[in-house]
Amino acid sequence: AGIGKCVAMDLARRNARTILACRSQEQGQAAVEEIRAATGNPAVVLRLLDTSSLRSVRAFSQAVLREEKRLDVLVNNAGVTGLPFAVTPEGLEMTFTTNYLGPFLLTNLLLG
Repeated sequence: AGIGKCVAMDLARRNARTILACRSQEQGQAAVEEIRAATGNPAVVLRLLDTSSLRSVRAFSQAVLREEKRLDVLVNNAGVTGLPFAVTPEGLEMTFTTNYLGPFLLTNLLLG
């Protein structure tokens, strides 16, 4: 939704292979179908990613490096605010992990 969906729509309109990295299978798939229909680009795909989970970040990056020939652009757009204090399964503060640590790790892992 929001900025991320607009960016993905624009990339798909430019005929780019576009990977939507979403936490929710249902919402992500709905966005994929909407973007495909609006742009006529069948190369819009969904991959599940939760940046609050470093395990999820590692799995996502491994899959992208294994499955994709190249990665030209990475848009780190996920973020949360106003959450009550919570700790991730890795023992890290949830908001900090979601907004900073997860995207930082993802970027560094995808650099190859």
